[in-house]
Amino acid sequence: MAQTTSPLIISGGSIGSLAAALVLAQDGHAVTVLEQAASFGEIGAGIQLGPNIFRMFDYLGLTEAVNRVAFFPPGLGMNDVRTGEKVVRVPLGDMARATYGFPYGVIYRADLHQLFLDACAAQPNVTLRTHARVESFAQSADSVTVHLAGGETLQAAALIGADGMWSKIREVVVGDGKPRVSGHIAYRAVLKREDVPAHLWSDDVLLWGGEKTHLVHYPLRRGELFNLVAVFHSNKYDEGWNSFGDTAELTERFSEACPQVKELLGKIETWKMWVLCDREPVKNWTDRRVTLLGDAAHPMLQYLAQGAGQAIEDAVVLREALRFTRGGVQQAFQKYQQARYLRTGRVQLTARFYGDIYHAAGVQRELRNQLFQSGTESAGFAGLKWMYDGIEPSKLFQ
Repeated sequence: MAQTTSPLIISGGSIGSLAAALVLAQDGHAVTVLEQAASFGEIGAGIQLGPNIFRMFDYLGLTEAVNRVAFFPPGLGMNDVRTGEKVVRVPLGDMARATYGFPYGVIYRADLHQLFLDACAAQPNVTLRTHARVESFAQSADSVTVHLAGGETLQAAALIGADGMWSKIREVVVGDGKPRVSGHIAYRAVLKREDVPAHLWSDDVLLWGGEKTHLVHYPLRRGELFNLVAVFHSNKYDEGWNSFGDTAELTERFSEACPQVKELLGKIETWKMWVLCDREPVKNWTDRRVTLLGDAAHPMLQYLAQGAGQAIEDAVVLREALRFTRGGVQQAFQKYQQARYLRTGRVQLTARFYGDIYHAAGVQRELRNQLFQSGTESAGFAGLKWMYDGIEPSKLFQ
C-alpha cells in the first residue's frame, strides 16, 4: 500500500504513537518513532478500556495479547463519597459483550504500552529511537525536514505529532497556547492485592463521587494489583504526569469522606500526581504534511477514560485514510482529521460534563443520586452508546 519513499516520522513514544507506527508499518510504510526520553516507557497506572477500544484490538489482531494481561470487571459503579450509599451500578461482562460485541476491561498502562512496543519491535520497517527530541521542522512541497536537539536533521515524507498534552508540534500547527486547566488534580497509586483488606476490595470499577472530589478504584493484572485514583479541587499547576503528591492535602480534601474511603486512602504512603487539563476542540490539526494524533490533537479530561482509546482510534483512521489515498499524505491527513474531529470533540466536551456529575454538590448531588437510584434516568451505557459503539474502519472512506 505504501507509496512514500521517505519514512513517516512520529514524534512521541506513547501508546497512540506506537499504535500508529504499528498499523502504518503493517501497510509497508517505513516509520521512525522519536522518543525524547532515555527509554520507551509509560507513566501512570490503570486504564479503563471501553468496548470501542476492544473493537480496535480486534481490528489490529491484538485481542489475545490484551486478554492475557487485562482484567474484566463485572460492573461499573458509583457510590456517594460522603454517605457511602450506592448511586448506580451498571453490569458489565456479558451485558457489554451482548450490547456492543466487545467487553469492557481495565489494564495496567505499562502493560498496554509494552504490548504495542513489542509489536512495533517485531516490524522490520519500524525504527524506534530514544534521546530524540524534536526541536523544529520545516516543510517543502514533497517532504518534511525535522531538526532534533543536538543538531541532527531527518528527512521525512510526513510528520505525525503524537507528543502529548504539551505538544511542541501543536504549538506550530494550531498555536492555541497552553492547555486549559480544569481546577482539579489527580493522585494515583497502586496497591498489591494482599495489602487491600477484604472488606475494601471490589472487582468492580467503583467511583466514589463527591463535592469537588472523587475516588475511583479497580483491579489490575488479573486481580494482582489494585489501582486507585483520587481527584480533588486544587489550584496547583505542574506540567507533566509524574510529580509527587501531598498526602496532607489529599487527607484534608477527603476529610468528610465515608470511613471506607478514608481507610483505603490511608493505605497509600506515596502518591504521584498530575494536573487535569484539556483543550477546546478544534476542527483543524493538520498543516500539509504535518498532522497531530492523540492528546496532541484532542486532549481530554479523564472522566470518560477515553484518552488512550481515542488515540488508538486515531491511528486506525489515519491508516485507512492513507490506504484510501494510496499513500497521498496531504490528502490523507485532511480526510483523517475530517473523520475524527467531531467524534473526538464530542468526547472532550462530554468528559467535562461527566466531571460535573461526579463532583456534584448540594441540590445537584441530591438530584443526581435520586435520579440514578430510581432508575428513571439513563446512567450507564445507553447515554454513551455513540461512544462505545466505536468506529467501523472498513466503512470510513467508502
